[in-house]
Amino acid sequence: MYSYEDRMKAVELYIKYDLSAAATIRELGYPNRKMLARWYKEYKETGDLHKHYNKKAKYTPEQKKAAVDYYLEHGRNISRTVKILGYPHRDELAKWIDELAPGKRKSRIKHRAMVQFSQEQKKDAVIELCARDGSAASVAGRIGTSRGVLYKWKNELLGKENTKTMKSSKKRSLSDDKETLLAEVESLKKEIYRKQMELDILKKAAEIVKKDLGIDQRNLTNREKAILIDALRTKYPLNDLLEMTGLSKSSYYYQKTQKQPDKYASLRTEVTEIFYDNQRRYGYRRVHATIKGKGTTVSEKVIRRIMKEEQLIIPYKKKRNYSSYKGEISPAPENIINRDFHTDTPNAKWLTDLTEFHIPAGKVYLSPIIDCFDGMVVSWAIGTSPDAELVNTMLDDAMSQLSDEEHPIIHSDRGSHYRWPGWLSRVEKAGLIRSMSRKGCSPDNSACEGFFGRLKNEMFYNRSWQGVCIEQFINELDSYLVWYNEKRIKMSLGAMSPMDYRRSKGLVA
Repeated sequence: MYSYEDRMKAVELYIKYDLSAAATIRELGYPNRKMLARWYKEYKETGDLHKHYNKKAKYTPEQKKAAVDYYLEHGRNISRTVKILGYPHRDELAKWIDELAPGKRKSRIKHRAMVQFSQEQKKDAVIELCARDGSAASVAGRIGTSRGVLYKWKNELLGKENTKTMKSSKKRSLSDDKETLLAEVESLKKEIYRKQMELDILKKAAEIVKKDLGIDQRNLTNREKAILIDALRTKYPLNDLLEMTGLSKSSYYYQKTQKQPDKYASLRTEVTEIFYDNQRRYGYRRVHATIKGKGTTVSEKVIRRIMKEEQLIIPYKKKRNYSSYKGEISPAPENIINRDFHTDTPNAKWLTDLTEFHIPAGKVYLSPIIDCFDGMVVSWAIGTSPDAELVNTMLDDAMSQLSDEEHPIIHSDRGSHYRWPGWLSRVEKAGLIRSMSRKGCSPDNSACEGFFGRLKNEMFYNRSWQGVCIEQFINELDSYLVWYNEKRIKMSLGAMSPMDYRRSKGLVA
């Protein structure tokens, strides 16, 4: 259902575009052709659009009363009433009953209140279930869950094979049942012990050797395993720790007897801090350049080896979802850039494009302008709709930074945003020179595509955005772009950020 304002906006734009339904729908993203024609016909005949829809009632009052009467007289069963009468929907019938016969509808609790139980609570509950004196229902009641959920936890922890022995049998004696229960309790305790030890190892790995919680402890180096074992010796026996980490006793004592300290211990710590301070976005070359900039002389080979040993790996993922191409809606200018993305002066060659971010909360779109001089993001606009307003706002901001003598080439793909009157009028007014890629040829704008790839690998991919709202994501993206301009070093700029590079050239204060 569209509001009055939405419908009027569509009709006005339809008239503005000389009754072009395709152009109107492409611009707004709604409605369909038939609906737009109906709105225009109404506006042409009356000079306005109706404020509200008068929805005709689907069922008569007599039908409502008949359905409610049948429900009350035949066992108060909503499903049976709908099946016999053939109408209405279950939810609608429930509303009729509450309206015509308040308090007569039979209520059923379909779901218990959602209560989050920790793993330790689940383990304690299963132990109590196995060693109980009363019924499973009474145990579930004390815990605050259902009997079915309790047995589900038991199957997850013990396995279905073990649960078969828990089924009651008339032929089994009470002593046999007790022995079986005690054996299962003991098995469960051992499993809990192993799980807890595994969790403690993972926590120590994250705390001491800076590994993620999902790391397989068997993939750690022998030195790292020995460090973890020493940290947990007071809590667990040595043999259990050796078995869990997959380290032999001889290797453990070999690591213990090593007298020579790690000569790269301080450097190792510094490399790790630089890597994580930059959100795992720097490879060994940028880490080496950062350390070199602090006055420390060390080879790239050493940095690369340390990062490999510490498993400081940049996550990579490639994905492309969004395309702004809507067909050849207007003549395309010549490809002036012709894949030459180099220039000796700022504001001589600009690149632009649109990219999409899809998170659980919705979709977000980024429209930037990249300066070929140093890769700086001259301006950007972020929004939830890839419309003309997004790119026009970005262009206005970029043009406000130009002097009267600067008229850069602005290069884009063949997206519809760069071919509509609003964009064309702005470009012409500022004296910018248009350039477009060939149809379906992304390498013609590869420098901009490369920027999107770096952005998503460093900021977007391999991160969970669950629970992050649109506004929070936009703030994260905006912060990254500021960091990209002011802090992120580029090896092609002599290990400087774009802003530091411009300062070194005397272009900015």
